[in-house]
Formats: sequence, C-alpha cells, structure tokens
Amino acid sequence: MTVVLTPIGKVMNTRKTPVDDNWSGILSEIEIAKHLSVESLGNITDFSHLEIIYYFDKVADDTIILSGKPRGNERYPVMGIFAQRKKNRPNKIGLCTVELIALNGRIITVKNLDAIDGTPVLDIKPVMKEFEPTTQIRQPEWATDMMKNYW
Repeated sequence: MTVVLTPIGKVMNTRKTPVDDNWSGILSEIEIAKHLSVESLGNITDFSHLEIIYYFDKVADDTIILSGKPRGNERYPVMGIFAQRKKNRPNKIGLCTVELIALNGRIITVKNLDAIDGTPVLDIKPVMKEFEPTTQIRQPEWATDMMKNYW
C-alpha cells in the first residue's frame, strides 16, 4: 500500500535547525498552499487551539530509529519509538497542539509549534474539549525531566 500526501501549507519562523528546547518564545506562521481556497480556513478563529500535523522533511532516512534512550540521555530508559515523540520516526510525522494567535488571509499565526522554518504542514485540526483525555494523564518521571526546558 502506498500513501501519498500533499502538504497543505508550510511553517515560517526563525528556527532553522531542529533544536529540542526553548520553543515557547517562537511564533510561527503557517501559510496555506495556493491549491487550497482561503475558505478552507473559514471560522478557524472560533477555536483557541489547533493541532498541527507536519512532516519532518529534514530527518535523514538513515537516522530513523525504532528504540533508544530519549535524547540519548543515559539516565533515561531505552524506549520504543512509539513511546517517544522523537523526530526520527518511521513515517517522520509530527503532531503539536498550538495556540491560535491570528488569521490574516492565508496565514495563521500560532504559538508553541515545535517545527522549523520551511516544514511542510500535512493537516490542521481544531482542538475540541470532547477529544481531550477524560482520564488523568500518566507519564514516567523521565518524560517530565526531559520536557522541563522544552517550552
């Protein structure tokens, strides 16, 4: 089976390299592709947050992993790739929940998007409370430690 995806837009921001920390100060713009009408963004500002699905296009195929220590940190346990949010994934797909700041024509301005400049955007979905977890989120201590400087 072959899956073919066409980007619906691209990320524009000041981050040129995929550094793992300090994303909170970055504002990003997502420019919607010309093949989509501006109506595709109709009423998007009714929502405070969006889910951005994007493609890690700068990740080399030879860096894909199936398991390892998160960020290579020896203090963390070996975890399968599907127990991590690492960019070196088999399908190179990223997902991030962002705050919607503004809409201006074909450009959405968002906060807290951890994608570098030029990253292809595959889809955008509104965040709805009803899709959020209804039970308490559980995670290991190493994940909390690893994320302390991410945003």
